[in-house]
Amino acid sequence: MSLISSLKHSIFVRIYAGLLIVCLCVALFAQLLMDTINKERVQSYREDMAAGAFHLVSEGIAHQENDQQRAYWLSDASSLFGSTFNVIPIDDVDFTASELRRFEQDKTVVRYVSQPVYADIYYRLPDGESVLTTRLSQVTEQQVRAIAVFLLDDLSYHMTLSDKRERLAELEEEFSFPLAFQAVNTLDLDSDQLARLRRDEVVISLQDTNSSKRNSAIRVMVPSEINDMAILIGPVPLFNWFPLNLIISMILISMFLISLGVYALIFPLERKLQIIQVGVNEVSKGNLDTQVQVIGQDEIARLSATFNAMTSHIKRLIESQRELTRAVSHELRTPVARIRFAVDMLADTDDEDSRVMQRDYIDEDIESLNGLIDEILTYAKLEEGSPKLDLEPVNLRDLLEQIERETNALGKPITIRTNLPHTKVTAVADRRYLHRVIQNLAGNALRYADSTILISAGVKRGNAFVSVEDDGRGIPEEDREKVFIPFSRLDDSRTRASGGYGLGLSIVSRIAFWFNGNMSVGESNELGGARFVMTWPIKPLTQILAADELTQEKSERDFEE
Repeated sequence: MSLISSLKHSIFVRIYAGLLIVCLCVALFAQLLMDTINKERVQSYREDMAAGAFHLVSEGIAHQENDQQRAYWLSDASSLFGSTFNVIPIDDVDFTASELRRFEQDKTVVRYVSQPVYADIYYRLPDGESVLTTRLSQVTEQQVRAIAVFLLDDLSYHMTLSDKRERLAELEEEFSFPLAFQAVNTLDLDSDQLARLRRDEVVISLQDTNSSKRNSAIRVMVPSEINDMAILIGPVPLFNWFPLNLIISMILISMFLISLGVYALIFPLERKLQIIQVGVNEVSKGNLDTQVQVIGQDEIARLSATFNAMTSHIKRLIESQRELTRAVSHELRTPVARIRFAVDMLADTDDEDSRVMQRDYIDEDIESLNGLIDEILTYAKLEEGSPKLDLEPVNLRDLLEQIERETNALGKPITIRTNLPHTKVTAVADRRYLHRVIQNLAGNALRYADSTILISAGVKRGNAFVSVEDDGRGIPEEDREKVFIPFSRLDDSRTRASGGYGLGLSIVSRIAFWFNGNMSVGESNELGGARFVMTWPIKPLTQILAADELTQEKSERDFEE
């Protein structure tokens, strides 16, 4: 079965495939969302990290008294920083509205280029008409040490410790990490780091952490002019591409989107089941005319079709039971009355010949009752549910020859003709029930034929068929649908005279149904009377049939030989 056919006919395959597609789409969306968020986060991180350093450079420029000193200072700062600082008019660069707003907030603007990797950094100077800019290809320890030197240079303009602390507090507002004076012996440094710090070297240490709530960071210890005191820069958090709060947010968003997708997949199924539930509730109230309409070809649609067929079948069984009860009571009344009359006659007569005759009448009526009961039991067995069919290849020629012998043995003054198929013609069927079909049709034809009946069988266009024709008066077209209804009689007096009960053709109709076949009645082209034809697949598929609408439908077109 192809994938498209599986999706069309199996709701579970459709749900599984839909879940897979939903999960893939959500995963792709989550990846794109995380990339977008991280792109914004890293951009904000770059700008925040650059803000403090460029503010120090801007303050260093402002401390210079003339343009020449500013040029010298920028040259030294560039050498120290490892990248060239330039001061350019702000109008020389085409800044966006959002970048200009960042300038208004005294923040830096970072333009990152991935290929080749570099970043152009801009910081608006206090005059508002020019910007400080440089281009960085990578961040190294050199830039960190340069920031420490810029910080010391700025603090050198403040003489006392209190002034330096106050200035450091002002500068801390421009940084995204803390700045503070701290005693050297509280910095938790090893001997090598302590020695370097005492040699007036900038010390950089990595503060790693295994905690999921805190990122790794670096600390920068800068020696100061004050004995046993150092300036602590940081901890400066390293950028974390997958912070816990972002991961949790992505998981929650993904779960929400998957839940929406699952609901969208399950909602049609829920709606279909609700429709069926409404139908079940109606049937439980006794409304057997209820039909549920579920569009599609999946399991739920097939379930609804089975439900509809089931309700129709239950309704038909109830109606059939009522008809059977009424008809049986009617059919039993006549032979029982005759038996009672014969018993009364036996009690009132002493004549031996009369008593023997009454006894014979009683025997005939009892035999009639046995036949009626056998017909009723057979019909009820076929009507109540699927009978156990012993399907096997049946030789149609042998079966017709058997029927011909048995029919001739009845001694009726009717000519029995047969159109025998080839000796190798077979059809898959239950031989016992197929024999019953032809036997009932032949018995029915014997009652109404004037002189001849014709029995045929064969295979045509993948279907097997049996047909029985007679040369009687035939059946009017408007009455042909009625002959398969239990106990129906088109001519009541003639049927009673011929000994029928009105069940033979109903039994034939039920057997045809369980053979997954068709029963039809028409006019015999050869003999001029009625022609009954049963057709069924030559190789019927084993299946469970849910309902019988066969006897309620119009006759199919006559089967042509």
